[in-house]
Formats: sequence, structure tokens, C-alpha cells
Amino acid sequence: MTTTNWLSTEIEQSAPTGASVASEKRQENQVKILIFGATGMVGQGVLRECLAAQDVTLVRSIGRTALGMQHARLDDVVHRDLFDYGAIEAQLRDFDACFFCLGVSSNGMSEEKYAHLTYDMTLAAAQVLARENPGMVFTYVSGAGTDSTEQRGSMWARVKGRTENALMRLPFKGVYLFRPGVIEPLDGIRSKTKSYQLFYSLTKPVLPLLRKLMPNTILSTAEVGRAMLAASRQGAGRRILEVRDIKALVAGNAG
Repeated sequence: MTTTNWLSTEIEQSAPTGASVASEKRQENQVKILIFGATGMVGQGVLRECLAAQDVTLVRSIGRTALGMQHARLDDVVHRDLFDYGAIEAQLRDFDACFFCLGVSSNGMSEEKYAHLTYDMTLAAAQVLARENPGMVFTYVSGAGTDSTEQRGSMWARVKGRTENALMRLPFKGVYLFRPGVIEPLDGIRSKTKSYQLFYSLTKPVLPLLRKLMPNTILSTAEVGRAMLAASRQGAGRRILEVRDIKALVAGNAG
């Protein structure tokens, strides 16, 4: 199932009717969001939650390939070079939040290559955004086990740690670093990485049970998206969020 299917079948493009007071409140708290990596599994879930949130008036997706969908509040920008944003810099201004969901698997990669596609790619975008949007909240999808010291653990954990630390030094209004473990794809969302897709296909029957048995290990794509929105609206209490922190953020903003 493609991302177009979940969008067209489950999300209305017009806001629901309601009391005028509620409408005025939404207008006072309008949010504009940038998403990098909206075609990936996590990015699809984040995009879905953003388009379902009525206070989000604009979602601009930045990626190498088109999303293949249309929505009244979605602007899909195809940009091939994710290390240079000079050509589209004007389209990156005046946003309240950025959800950076781009990422690659480190399997079979040298540290130099992985660092280029993780640290260099992330900072290339983040440095421009920090300059153009001083009031922005920047949320980065890292991973459980990331090494903040940049000295211990596996290669990917050190690189992710270096990336996190660099982001926290940038002059954003807020920086939140999400460290999910296993993520259960919901709503017809699929991973583009073959090894991950095989894993999710094999474990799909038991993932809901495992989520109950190990609540601080497994998140859903919906929970990640809702937690990102919550952090962008009122903060998260801490900059690095492990699985239990992400779940608590969602629970605290339910309803």
C-alpha cells in the first residue's frame, strides 16, 4: 500500500466544523511544519499525524522524490541535492517546526560514508534552518543506543551521538532528539528498506503483543508523529527522549 492510499482514505482535507471559539483558538496557534524524509516509514507516520492535526496549517515536505499525493495543506518540494539548499532557501523560511526523519541503515557502510549520509546531511539542512528560522523547534529522529560521548558503542551510535551534539549547539528555539527502538508501522505504512520490511512482515502478528509486554521498547509510527507535534507545541521537558519519554509525551497530550 502506498502513502497515497492511507492519505486518501483516512484524512479529510477540510477542517471539521465546530464552535467559533475553537476556530479562533486554532487560528491563534497555527503551526507550519517542514518534514524531511516523508517517504520513509517514520516520515510517513509523522506526515499523517501532521495532516490530521487541525492546528497545522502547512506541511512542506522536502525530499529527493515526490510523495505522489495531494492535500490542501501539503506542499511537496522535490530537491535532489540534500547537501545544498541554496536553490530553495526561500522555501525554508517562516516555519515553526522541522521534523527531520531522514536516515539510512549503517549495514555494510564504512564510518566515513555513514557519517556523510547522517552527520553531514543532517547538519547541511539544520544549519540553514537555524539561520532562517530562529524561532524554530527542530526534532531529529536518532535511535535507541545512541552514544552521546561519541567515544563508545558501535560506529552508528557514535555518529548519531556526534550528530545530536552538533544539533544541540545550533541556535534553534528548541532541539529534541528522539531515540526510538523498534517502531511498529500502522495505517498501511511500509518501510522502504528491504531488510526492515522483511523484519516487519515476519513480526507483524506479534508486534502488538510485544508492545504490551515491552512497553518501553516498541513505539508505533503514530506515537512518534504525535509526540513530535506535542514537543513542537509546548516542549518536552528534556532534549533527549527515549522510548518511555516519547510515550509519556503522547499520553500527556491525549484527548
